[in-house]
Amino acid sequence: MFVIVGSVVVVVCVIGGYMAMGGKIGVLWQPFEFVIIFGAAAGALVVGNSKQVITGVIGGLTHVMKGAKYGKDDYLELLSMLYQTFKLAKTKGMLALEQHVEKPEESTLFQRFPKFYANKDAVVFFCDYLRMLTLGTDNPHELEALIDEELEVKHHEHHAVAHAVQTMADGMPALGIVAAVLGVIKTMGSITEPPEVLGRLIGGALVGTFLGVFLSYGFVGPIAQSLKQIFDAEHKYYLCMKVGLLAHLQGYAPAVSVEFARKALLSHVRPTFYEVEQAVQNQPTG
Repeated sequence: MFVIVGSVVVVVCVIGGYMAMGGKIGVLWQPFEFVIIFGAAAGALVVGNSKQVITGVIGGLTHVMKGAKYGKDDYLELLSMLYQTFKLAKTKGMLALEQHVEKPEESTLFQRFPKFYANKDAVVFFCDYLRMLTLGTDNPHELEALIDEELEVKHHEHHAVAHAVQTMADGMPALGIVAAVLGVIKTMGSITEPPEVLGRLIGGALVGTFLGVFLSYGFVGPIAQSLKQIFDAEHKYYLCMKVGLLAHLQGYAPAVSVEFARKALLSHVRPTFYEVEQAVQNQPTG
């Protein structure tokens, strides 16, 4: 929603301001200038990045349109799931988690938390480290180092996607100059034309510079920044599980472990202590 609103504001302010100054909108209609700039930028993106990064860029555009992947309700559900998991481990022992860890798709525990259950990456991440606990891992420092390494890999992969889009944005002003130079070359080939014709050709050539800067700073650059923020927010979802797991491994009660996990969240999506307590109390037992 915010992406659409922001894009509309950019277009209205720039194009509206141009028209208010008496500019003719028809002069800006230079589709082949757009093809040169955006096509070359997209081609450079393909040349300079791996298949995984390019796929991530395409998928990232969906994230930008939808906004943040996790909201307050998602974290409230996650914290409730952590509480029930740690409570089961405390009351019945770590081996009681084995059936849920080995076949998470059949887990009656995880199925009670549909948003988490539908997030296959998060389920695999959580179950991998629960499995290590059931196998006897008892050193929180070693486990923390291992989780940090995996999270660093995820961060690096996400950063590569955002960086690729930012590099694309950085190159667009220069590609706009390329389009403008080609327009000037075209104009020089028509140097014998009357002044009004040359004026239109020169104006069309300069649109290339305008488009390059406009697309870069008005759209592609902000998209790269939005991707970075979305990926950083997603990182917190996994960090929340990490903090809870480490607190549980150090022997804290389920409520305390969940409180550790809650404190790791960003303030605008962090449920209060009482909201978590209420959510946990509303969960069915068993």
